[in-house]
This record gives sequence, C-alpha cells and structure tokens, in this order.
Amino acid sequence: MITKKIINSKRVRCIDGGFSFIPHRFLTDGFFQALSQRELLLYLFLVLASDRNGLSYYAYDTICSLLRFTVDDYIEARNSLLQKDLIAFDGTLFQVLDLPSKPFTVVNQQENQEAIARLINHSFKEVDHA
Repeated sequence: MITKKIINSKRVRCIDGGFSFIPHRFLTDGFFQALSQRELLLYLFLVLASDRNGLSYYAYDTICSLLRFTVDDYIEARNSLLQKDLIAFDGTLFQVLDLPSKPFTVVNQQENQEAIARLINHSFKEVDHA
C-alpha cells in the first residue's frame, strides 16, 4: 500500500467561497468511464458552476462558448447526461444529481431493450393462445 503524504504543505486545497465536489465513486464505480469527453466536460462544468445543492443556471450559449461546443455538441452531451440520470434540467436551471446506484451504460440500455422485447414477445404469445 502506498503511504500518502502532503507534497506541498503551502498549497493544500480547502473549500473557500464556492463549493464543488465529485464523489470518489464517480471514478471507482465506473461513471467516469461511462461518459464521452464532451459529457465529462459538461458534467465537470456543471459541477464547478453549481451551488451546494447542485444548482446552476448558465445559458446554453455561455456554456457553448466556455466549453468550445457547437450547439449540437451541447445538446447531445446534455441529453446524454439527462438519460444517464446524472443531471436534471428544467429548460433554465440545471441540477447535478446525487449519483445513481450504478452508471448507465450501453450494456444496461441493451439489457433494458432486451427485457422490453421479451415482454412484447410474451404478450404476443399470450394473445395467440387466447
């Protein structure tokens, strides 16, 4: 096991003024790996821009300018973060949400689609037997 020690004691981080944090499980539970670069950048921006409740209200044009995103890049990243249940958005206000129990992945999405297909097939079989 690596023993940790402060490298530069004059520059130890502390919360002063603003508030931002990302739980360690964002990295260890696979959320980091489940996001594209644009999704990560938007997520990090929203974490940095948010208050202690995860709320922020930057307009899309400001976000696009700061992150060097096209509007399409922004919409795609925002919608993906919404789908992955990492943020909420009401059209004006963003909320960075508490992390879900596990990251949303393509595998999870595929499992959901397969489960839905099984239910549909099962429903059709029941109709045929009726």
